[in-house]
Amino acid sequence: MIITSNLSKKYNGVSVLHIQNLEIPKGQSFGLVGNNGAGKTTYFSLLLDLIQPTTGYIKNNNVLVHESEDWKPFTSSFIDESFLIGYLTSEEYFYFIGELRGQNKADVDALVSQFEDFFHGEILGQKKYLRDLSKGNQKKAGIVAALIGNPEVIILDEPFANLDPTTQIRLKGIIKDLAEKQGVTVLVSSHDLMHVTDVCERIVVLEKGEVIKDLATNAATLKELEAHFAGSEMV
Repeated sequence: MIITSNLSKKYNGVSVLHIQNLEIPKGQSFGLVGNNGAGKTTYFSLLLDLIQPTTGYIKNNNVLVHESEDWKPFTSSFIDESFLIGYLTSEEYFYFIGELRGQNKADVDALVSQFEDFFHGEILGQKKYLRDLSKGNQKKAGIVAALIGNPEVIILDEPFANLDPTTQIRLKGIIKDLAEKQGVTVLVSSHDLMHVTDVCERIVVLEKGEVIKDLATNAATLKELEAHFAGSEMV
């Protein structure tokens, strides 16, 4: 589904990302972890054509991301609140995204209604602009908006940050359902090793812009990751 080849990004001659080869098959729940500055957000930014690669490419379902926009109809994301439109209410934003993705209001309402427990009564019907919601509620709205239109690829950057424990647990269920039952390719970056181990069947560790571990998740994965990052702190 997603093929990365000889991908690099440099700023002022300094390399911040270099991934020789990375393939993510359709329907995989894929986790990306690493310390600050490891290159996680850079990779997602390249995957979403927000920045241009210095070398190499990413193909999303055989579409060269930096040369064509044909990947956009089946790909969605929520990176941070800058993806939101602050002067809209949540409902207005959901309908706007729905219109972009060929969904009418009834389609959007049907999808959004599935996440009332995720919203905890704090998103819909509040007559609040998105900019006036808490960081956690902005994130909830952004994540659900990313599900509109039945995307085949969903990219979430730090989705568990700023969420309360109940919402984090519900989000884990949402991500698992997308990948395991609906066959959606879900890419998640997170600093929370426990959460990403819980929801991702595969985890890649980035360090200084390079892949240094590529793990199929099993019962020992969390301990292996914790040991790795404990060692990183001591170096």
